[in-house]
Amino acid sequence: MAAGHFHEGERELQERFDSARLADRIAGVTMHDQFTDRDRAFLAKMDMFFLATSDADGNVDCSYKGGEPGFVRVIDDTTVVFPSYDGNGMFMSLGNIRQHPKVGMLFVDFEGQSRMRINGTASIDFADPLLPEFPGAQCVVRVTPDQIFPNCPRYIHKMQLVERSGFVPQEGCETPDAEWKDYFEDALPRDQQERRRARKQDG
Repeated sequence: MAAGHFHEGERELQERFDSARLADRIAGVTMHDQFTDRDRAFLAKMDMFFLATSDADGNVDCSYKGGEPGFVRVIDDTTVVFPSYDGNGMFMSLGNIRQHPKVGMLFVDFEGQSRMRINGTASIDFADPLLPEFPGAQCVVRVTPDQIFPNCPRYIHKMQLVERSGFVPQEGCETPDAEWKDYFEDALPRDQQERRRARKQDG
C-alpha cells in the first residue's frame, strides 16, 4: 500500500497525532496484495474469523465465521476462499456482498496472540467447483485481496480453545440442528422441515 493510498479521513487523524511518517513506513513494509508462504501458513491453522460487509447504502455488518482449521483456503497468490454454512436465514453478509462486494476479514490467533487483516473484493458462486470439498456449505465465497497485513498484537488477550463447535459440518455426518430452530420450525426452509420430520419419524 503506497503512502498516497491513505484517504483524507485517515490522513486527518495521522496528522493530528503525528503518525503519518509511521503509517507510511508500516504500510510500505507490511501491506501487500499477494499471499506469501507465511500468510498461507497462518490462514491454514485458523478456525474462525470476523467478516465485515456493507450494503450499497453504506449500512455495515460484522459477522463471526467459524469452521475446522483450514476451512479458509488460499488457492492461489491472489485468491482466498471460504464456505458459507447454514445460519439464521437472514443472509446479511452474503446479501451485502451481492450489493457491495468490498469486504474486510479479521483473523485472530488468541493462543499465539497474532492477527491478520485482509481487505478485498468478494464474489459468491453457488456452483463453485470447490463446493463439494466443503461438506454442508451452501456456497463458496472467493475474495481477491487489495490489502493483506498483520496487525500489532499487543492488545490481543491470550485465550485457549476449550472445544470447537459441534455444529460445524463434517464429512459423512449429519449436522445437528441448533436448538433455537425448534421455536421457528414452521418458518424453516422446506428442506430443513422435511429433514426434521424424517428424523422424528425414524426416532
